[in-house]
Amino acid sequence: MVLAAVVFAFGLVSRRLEGTVLTAPLVFVAAGFVLGPAGLGVAEFALDEHTVLLLGEIALAIVLFTDAARTNLSALRQNEALPLRLLGLGMPLTLALGTLAAALVLTDLTIWEAAIVGTVLAPTDAALGQAVVSNPRVPVRMRQALNVEAGLNDGLSVPFLALFLTLAVAGEEHLSASSWVHFALEQVGFGVLGGVGVGLMGGWLVSQASRRGWIDESFQRLSLLALALIAWALADISGGNGFIAAFVGGLVIGPTVELLGERLIRFTEAEGQLLNLSVFFIFGVLVAGLVGSLTWTTILYALLSLTVIRMLPVALSLIGTRLRGVSVLFAGWFGPRGLASIVLGLVVVEEAPLLAGRDEIEVVVTLTVLLSVLLHGVTAAPLSAAYARRVEAMSADVPEKREALEVPSGRGPAAATRPERSDGVP
Repeated sequence: MVLAAVVFAFGLVSRRLEGTVLTAPLVFVAAGFVLGPAGLGVAEFALDEHTVLLLGEIALAIVLFTDAARTNLSALRQNEALPLRLLGLGMPLTLALGTLAAALVLTDLTIWEAAIVGTVLAPTDAALGQAVVSNPRVPVRMRQALNVEAGLNDGLSVPFLALFLTLAVAGEEHLSASSWVHFALEQVGFGVLGGVGVGLMGGWLVSQASRRGWIDESFQRLSLLALALIAWALADISGGNGFIAAFVGGLVIGPTVELLGERLIRFTEAEGQLLNLSVFFIFGVLVAGLVGSLTWTTILYALLSLTVIRMLPVALSLIGTRLRGVSVLFAGWFGPRGLASIVLGLVVVEEAPLLAGRDEIEVVVTLTVLLSVLLHGVTAAPLSAAYARRVEAMSADVPEKREALEVPSGRGPAAATRPERSDGVP
């Protein structure tokens, strides 16, 4: 009831808040904090409650599926492959640098626990930078690169998290090498198989039903939602990783279903956004209990995660693109942490309850996401406007102004826009 009241209240003024520093994730986190045990106490639940974890997992599974399904693979090769650079070079470098920094700063963690921290905080969330990815004055090339990166890097981080969790648990429980290798292969193998099977079969059935006129538009959306949950649950039941299955299922189903992109965009505009904002509300309720044990090392790592650990890999991945320094800094700064980091952190809590460094992992992930919601939310509108003015003042032949096709991908308002060229022609 409390969550529904917050959704209703925010909806009444949502248009007035567009383009301001009061982003939806920021408002819902703040509402959770105020209405939670640290404030009025009308919304209370524990971190380990199954319902909390289940809601987060379902939200992430659907996000992974929809982001992967509406990905236009040809768009990844456009614009001198800026999205591919951010994903293929920037993300592995972010994982490595995040792991190294965690090992050096959070000295109580083992190397595999440090890798878990680096992996959980690697994905970005376009929803936290709505003013960036929806501002038509920001060059299409930059918006598309950040949007596609946010849509795919959460799915790419899941196999790494499964591997590092397995290695960390194996070290704690002194499991044999063959045991954790078998478990890791099972997680990835059954996850991929489940995703491919559900994606191919489900996509074919939806396509056939659509061609024969057996299925209406609303149930096309519901059918896609059902396939995401089937892939996730089936892999989990069979011993695989449900998130891998959801992501792979989305990649497989994308090319098989006509008008899929439009259906998924309409889904993420309403049902998907409700799930995502529910997770941010829950996060706000839980924040007070997790940040009470802050140390200077967790604060330092959180700040490093949002700056050096993100910005240096982005800068290295964009070498050779001839983008101006201000564009590289802009892309590096707007790598907010959001839904994926929250849910992957919850997964660590659920799947590794006896992990020695679990409490410290919880705190550093919580603080990093909290700072990101605040800092990226507050700076998205003014910095995107300032950046747009800088680009407009550049000469017409700079790489930032090259013509590019904008393809909906990722979360946030930009996902709902029509394809548009960089010269503003629809």
